[in-house]
Amino acid sequence: MNKKQILILFIFFQCLFFSNIKSENVFNGNAENGKDLFKKNCTSCHSIELEKKMIGPALSGITTKRSREWLHKWIKNNKSLRESGDKEAQSIYKEYGNIEMNSFPKLSEQEIDDILFFTKKPLPIKEEKKITNQNNFHPKFEEIEEKNFLTKLFIFCFGILFVILTWTLYKVQILIRLINEKKEKSFIEHTNFFVHILYKKILGRKKISWYLFSSLLIVFIILSIYGMWSFAMKIDVNKGYEPSQPIYFSHKIHSGINKIDCQYCHSSAKYGKVAGIPSTNICMNCHITIDQYKGNYIEVGKTRDEYNKEIHKIYHSIGWNSETRKYINKKYPIKWIRIHNMPDFVYFDHSQHIISGNKSIKNFKKVDLICNACHGKVQEMDQIKMTEDFTMEWCITCHRNVSIDQNNQYYKKYFLNKKTNPEKITVDMIGGTECAKCHY
Repeated sequence: MNKKQILILFIFFQCLFFSNIKSENVFNGNAENGKDLFKKNCTSCHSIELEKKMIGPALSGITTKRSREWLHKWIKNNKSLRESGDKEAQSIYKEYGNIEMNSFPKLSEQEIDDILFFTKKPLPIKEEKKITNQNNFHPKFEEIEEKNFLTKLFIFCFGILFVILTWTLYKVQILIRLINEKKEKSFIEHTNFFVHILYKKILGRKKISWYLFSSLLIVFIILSIYGMWSFAMKIDVNKGYEPSQPIYFSHKIHSGINKIDCQYCHSSAKYGKVAGIPSTNICMNCHITIDQYKGNYIEVGKTRDEYNKEIHKIYHSIGWNSETRKYINKKYPIKWIRIHNMPDFVYFDHSQHIISGNKSIKNFKKVDLICNACHGKVQEMDQIKMTEDFTMEWCITCHRNVSIDQNNQYYKKYFLNKKTNPEKITVDMIGGTECAKCHY
């Protein structure tokens, strides 16, 4: 081997060495940013567990199978790459049932490198800790204890009152019997001091007896009316109502921790009369890829396995086979239990309150989210319950205190006159307490 051949071999190995170095650094990027981008753009088809195959292929080791240039073209516009005659692109398209992958032309070169670097160097899974309330105490337990105490106190007081009334009636019965027999001497001899005083000083005197009887009768009538009124006013007032749903759904996990907007699921709330119950298709937008709960938060008394079983109830309902990743014909609609429900004789429009009354209602109720004004802090609830009375008095109180949005074009045209109207115009001032506004 002469010097020329040795030089050529040296140059060849040098080029090979530097090309390897270059290929090693081709996919350098920010793994943290890549993970965020992957979650936003890729998890609808690819599992974040990179070794798991879903709608799209498992992406573990993809950077060793494909070149940077090819991957960039595929991610930006895979359709264009296939139409250019690229055999690999066409082969992948056929392998996955001619399902076209979304194109991402808006992703920059660096963002694509970050995603690819994440698939190459996935971030280690942090050790998850079970998050519970301090001292393993749950707010629900406090409410239950308070209710139990009040119930016991009521039963105790009622028991004492019952004993007193029974004893008094017994004595009065003896007194009446002896009076009827007209045996005053025998009456005094056979009765105790209490009955003697009751007969001689009170019942023996007609005027005092009449006043006492009338007073007791009036008090009894007033208390009876008050009791019946209170009972009637509590009919269908379901504050605290917290039924168990057929599928356990934690608003704290979805709305609070994961920041899912209320109107993503309740899409008709802003522009419709009712908020609407989301269909299972809405659930599957996320849970077609999220088949296991991997969050850090676990409610007291729950386990991760329980959360996973609830996810699979969604699959059973819509007829999704998570193993074959195909839909079957059998479907089982979820029978959700309605919690917030207005009577049929009451008209309530969500859109009117959310659009027209958004700012005013939030200011009056001192909440950041319009939904919290009526439904409570839903984003902090594991299980939804009614936090308000939903009575007519509750609605009217709001109408008497909430001012209208004076920039609203409807109010400007039909109600407002800056020369005569005061600065603050509440809802009741424009007919918000008229019966026909809600009952017709």
